Amino acid sequence: MRCLYLINLISRYIYPYSRVFKIRTRRHSTMAPTTPLPFSSEFCSTDEYVDSLLRFSAASSVFQTLCGGVHILDFFTREPSLYHRVVPEDWREWLIARESMDLLDFLIRDDISKPLDDSPPDSLVLYIQEIRKHSLRRTVERTQSTTKLPVHVAVGMIPKKIHEVANFADYVVKVADSLSGDDDEITHFVDFGSGQNYLGRTLASPPYNKHIVAVESKGLNINGAKSMDIAAGIAEREVVMRNKKVYRKLQESMTREELTKEKALRKLGKPAPAPPPDSIDLRPSIDLATIYTPADGKGYVQYVEHRVQDGDLSDVVTKVEKMKIAATDGNANILTGTDGEKDGSTESTVVDQILKEGKRKTQMMAVSIHSCGNLSHHGIRSLILNPEVKAIAIIGCCYNLMTERLGPPTYKFPNLRPNIRAINAPRPSKESAICDPHGYPMSQRVGTYDGDGIRLNITARMMAVQAPQNWTAKESDSFFTRHFYRAVLQKLFLDRGVVRMIVDGENDIESTEAVIVGSLRKVCYSSFTSYVRGALEKVGRAERGRAVLKGMDDITDAEIEEYGRRFEPLKKDLSVTWSLMAFSAAVVESLIVVDRWLFLKEHPRLVKDAWVEAVFDYDQSPRNLVVVGIKR
Repeated sequence: MRCLYLINLISRYIYPYSRVFKIRTRRHSTMAPTTPLPFSSEFCSTDEYVDSLLRFSAASSVFQTLCGGVHILDFFTREPSLYHRVVPEDWREWLIARESMDLLDFLIRDDISKPLDDSPPDSLVLYIQEIRKHSLRRTVERTQSTTKLPVHVAVGMIPKKIHEVANFADYVVKVADSLSGDDDEITHFVDFGSGQNYLGRTLASPPYNKHIVAVESKGLNINGAKSMDIAAGIAEREVVMRNKKVYRKLQESMTREELTKEKALRKLGKPAPAPPPDSIDLRPSIDLATIYTPADGKGYVQYVEHRVQDGDLSDVVTKVEKMKIAATDGNANILTGTDGEKDGSTESTVVDQILKEGKRKTQMMAVSIHSCGNLSHHGIRSLILNPEVKAIAIIGCCYNLMTERLGPPTYKFPNLRPNIRAINAPRPSKESAICDPHGYPMSQRVGTYDGDGIRLNITARMMAVQAPQNWTAKESDSFFTRHFYRAVLQKLFLDRGVVRMIVDGENDIESTEAVIVGSLRKVCYSSFTSYVRGALEKVGRAERGRAVLKGMDDITDAEIEEYGRRFEPLKKDLSVTWSLMAFSAAVVESLIVVDRWLFLKEHPRLVKDAWVEAVFDYDQSPRNLVVVGIKR
């Protein structure tokens, strides 16, 4: 009771005067959800969920095969098709009788806890329950942002991007505000891989007015982002006074070599240098400096051209310190370049008189929407490696671009033993020493689980970015057709000797060589013959094209049509398998996100709090899980 009395006394009489007496206070986070992970209510605690997730991922051979042990490219290269070797025998007849959308409903939405009329196999029902149970919940629990982005700020954004930016900007500001005390507020938001800087531009604009450090590796993206900043009203274009007639005349007199050099510089994102004094300025408007005017209560953007290769932001912090101006002294103009360094050009010059010592300590929050591959890892590690970074909020994407810490990279993983532990399967011995310390998994717990850790090959990680909950009948038929055509084309390549079967006897693995086709024009998907002709035309332009065309140059339309008719009855096998793979891969994404959260929890001396929650509507943006970390 005495402790409660003292706490009440402090809150009533001391806290209101803390600012007067400069007493250092810090509000505790009010943003953390009730549970740090959005797991199923079937689990009683976070530890119970994590234990079960790791155990299931490492032990279920069906899950491991569907998530990493199946490559659609090789679906028909051996007989019978993969469907008869990767799908359990007692599931096959029941699954093949379902229509595509009915099957998706059964996998994802139907209540399978009650007896069903058509009696699916018990083992299938149990597997579906396990996948659902171990998949993180994707429903947004918080009230979504009601802030409507002004038209001049939302320029260039599609509706999906507007939804993401509006909600994430609101979310990260609330996280930052919930952490800030009177003397240690977040001074800068660092956007990893800012691209066109949609998020940073929104945060720098009203009502947020934050200071943004946009870290981007491509100068061309930075130049484009600056033009949008001008349109959004947070920056101005440098004003140049010149005689238009003389300007046009001198432009017309430029040699072809000069024009080519200027074009090449712009393509690299490098502006033309400023002219010497007393000379005529021939720079096009796109190369003129972008002027930011930081003032009290107004946000601004500082671009840093930097290729992020790890979580160490010391170089970025150094550049921020050179540009930092206290908000109360922000009345001068800044001519900003990509890094704030002086190199003799107006574009990258900071006006000397405003380079003042900042009055506040630099304290950063690292943020990112859909940072690809390892860039998410770097953003998360920045909380551990940089004293200036006080919080992070990272939403990952493109898991196929992550590297692998536990073994060599997998580009096209071989497939196909029914019991192959594809999620943990060995790699060819000659590559066994290759690994990347920045790759997946981040945490020691996942990296050492069951001795060897839980691996995810590229096929499993590619499937983790699927969103089967959002598939429509039309979309499903479209990409099932694309995958079907590509799988049959691979069989055709194999039969005509364009590719060969690779057998790894040591690991009992068979696969075919990959031929990259990629996307084709829409008309190419009107029939299998059109697809093959379009694919050969495109492949013929690639480096390996001659060898492919040599093996296919005498093929007739009749032969192509015969392949199409021969495998058409097996298209349903492929669509059912793909649906099972995409459904199962929700656990792969959960494993990746949980690994990132575990990494933060493994640093208790530095990390005070960490959690994961959904911040976007899944139907608009399926990669909607944010990893948040708060430093002590």
